[in-house]
Order: sequence, then structure tokens, then C-alpha cells
Amino acid sequence: MSDILYIILGVISAYLIGSFPTAILYGRMYHGIDIRKSGSGNAGATNTFRVLGKKAGSIVMLIDVFKGWLATSCTLVLLYFSVITQEHLDVYKLIFGLSAVAGHIFPVYEQFKGGKGIATLLGMLMSIQIEAALICITVFCIVLLLSKYVSLGSMISTLAFPVMLLIIPRFRPNDPIIIVFGFMIFLLVVYTHKKNIKRLLRGEENKTLIRLRKKN
Repeated sequence: MSDILYIILGVISAYLIGSFPTAILYGRMYHGIDIRKSGSGNAGATNTFRVLGKKAGSIVMLIDVFKGWLATSCTLVLLYFSVITQEHLDVYKLIFGLSAVAGHIFPVYEQFKGGKGIATLLGMLMSIQIEAALICITVFCIVLLLSKYVSLGSMISTLAFPVMLLIIPRFRPNDPIIIVFGFMIFLLVVYTHKKNIKRLLRGEENKTLIRLRKKN
């Protein structure tokens, strides 16, 4: 079997991992509902938090992050068997990770109607550059605290990743194409949030209420 065939099989596997419909299955199995018919109609962690609560949302988010990390890390198997080289590892991680994100957005198991891919994208970034990914999480939390908009936090934190790769020497990759991919990922996130952007511009976007526990 040629190396290119192994790579193609890896990309397909990453897509199938990303297609695992966490929010949809959780809603059906534990609440008897189709999460896509409630709340925003999105099959992701944010809508699960909104419709089914913190426990369900947290479980869905963690699994979606894990599947992004797992799909991206499958490249290490190809590296181990010398199908790819260390020099090109991050490029293949991006390819595999984007395949997983595409699977989350367009899941083959659910008529290609899924979520927006943010949690899966986070898992991908954690596999590629864990420190930069943690900074992106911090950026997301700051934007969410200040604006109360999950969608805005998702877009700005996604943009922060390629910007950090571009301007911070510590995070700068060997292959500049990775930075290009980073900005392409941001454009993908903007595309999946186009309805949210319209609502933000009209002042109609739903805010997330963040409740801090009061001390006695």
C-alpha cells in the first residue's frame, strides 16, 4: 500500500471521528429530543448548554474537544511508521484536524447537518500547539466575560491563533503555510457564524448569562 493511500485513509478516518454527533446522540439518549429542533437549532456544545444545562453541555464540549484532538493526533501514527516526516507533521495535523472539523459541521451520520465545530477546532489546536491553544481559550473567556456573546468570543479567539503564530517567535511554525491555514480556519468559523454575525449587527444575538456564586 502506498504512502498516499495511508494518508487518504487517515483523512477519511479523521472526518469520521469528527462526524461523531455528540450533542445529537446525548439529546436523544438522555432527554429524548433532537437538539437541532431546540434553541438555536445548532448541534453543538453551546446550544446543548442552552437547552439541556451545564452537565450536558460540559459533557458534549469535552467529547467534541477530544474528538478534534484525537483526529489530529492520528498523524502521529503515520509519523511512527515513516509515512510522513517530522518536518511536515504540523501541516498534516492541520489537514487531519480540518477534516475532523468538517465532519463535525457536516456529519455523514446525520444528513450532513451538525454544529459549528468550535470545540472540535479547539481540540485540533491543542494537538498542534497547546500553549497557543490555551491562550486562545483565555482570549475566548475574556471576550465572553466582557461581551456575553459566545459567538463573538469564538471568532476572536480563532483569529488569535494565526495572529500569534505570525507575530510571536515562540509559536512561529517552520512552514509558513500553517499560518495561512490558520487564517483559512478563521474564515471557516466566520462562515459558520454568519447568522450570528447578522444578529450581532442587529443587536439581536442571544447573550450568555454568567452567574458567579456568591460567598456567604
